[in-house]
Amino acid sequence: MSDPQFYSREYNNRALVPEHPQFFARWAEQSARARATMTCYLDRRYGESPGETMDIFPARKGDGSCMLFIHGGYWRSLDKADFSFLAPAWVDAGVSLAAANYELCPKVSVEEIVCQLLRASRWLYLNAEQYGMDEDRLYVCGHSAGGHLAAMMMAALWSVFDPRLPRDLYKGALAVSGVYDLRPLVQVDWLNPDLRLDEASAYKVSPAFLPPATRAPVMTSVGGDESSEFRRQNALLGERWRGTFAGDIAMPGKNHFSVVDGLADHSSRLFAGARRLMKLDR
Repeated sequence: MSDPQFYSREYNNRALVPEHPQFFARWAEQSARARATMTCYLDRRYGESPGETMDIFPARKGDGSCMLFIHGGYWRSLDKADFSFLAPAWVDAGVSLAAANYELCPKVSVEEIVCQLLRASRWLYLNAEQYGMDEDRLYVCGHSAGGHLAAMMMAALWSVFDPRLPRDLYKGALAVSGVYDLRPLVQVDWLNPDLRLDEASAYKVSPAFLPPATRAPVMTSVGGDESSEFRRQNALLGERWRGTFAGDIAMPGKNHFSVVDGLADHSSRLFAGARRLMKLDR
């Protein structure tokens, strides 16, 4: 399908959810409170670029599991600090939360952002122990653009990237409201001037056209009230990655922003699904 107007509308989540500023304001307030009241290690540098930093909220109990969260914002906005509000629920559940930043488009390309997350993942694996985490219990989760990046991490050839790394660096992934075929974004007039994608570069960084590197389970989720394109993209990853697909977590009545709140709520389907992925519900 080639319809720039259709794609422009379908991928414009802020226009589709006019109340989105209220989500951002609440997330910022709750995140500031989390950083002020929890044990956390902020802005740990994993690479040389200014944006290559990570926040860690260590769990004092549990089995050493850690979830790396990758934020969204169409690779061009938002910040890890906007999502510190996820930490209390995870730490309370005995899981350390790491939140990665990355440089944003148009300063860098989407492909370079993928490379930055490779470096972030390497740093997390090599430094996990000093934060009380088990390097063999690392998982990755992302929302929107972060869902895309989480999937890309599951296609990474870690031992080729760095011989010190295991083939299955991440033991599982949860991709929420992600974009897995980036080619439609080439036609989105309000977005692609920052992303600077063409058909070839979009294809190269689309996990739908890459094989998962291991048999580690991958779960997906999308809000029931999201656009038809986001629901299609969500289903696409499950279809393409059938061999590692561990299920979709239905989130009825949720839009592109409210779905994220499920990651901070012990009682939500999304939180329960993530716990299953991490084998914590036994």
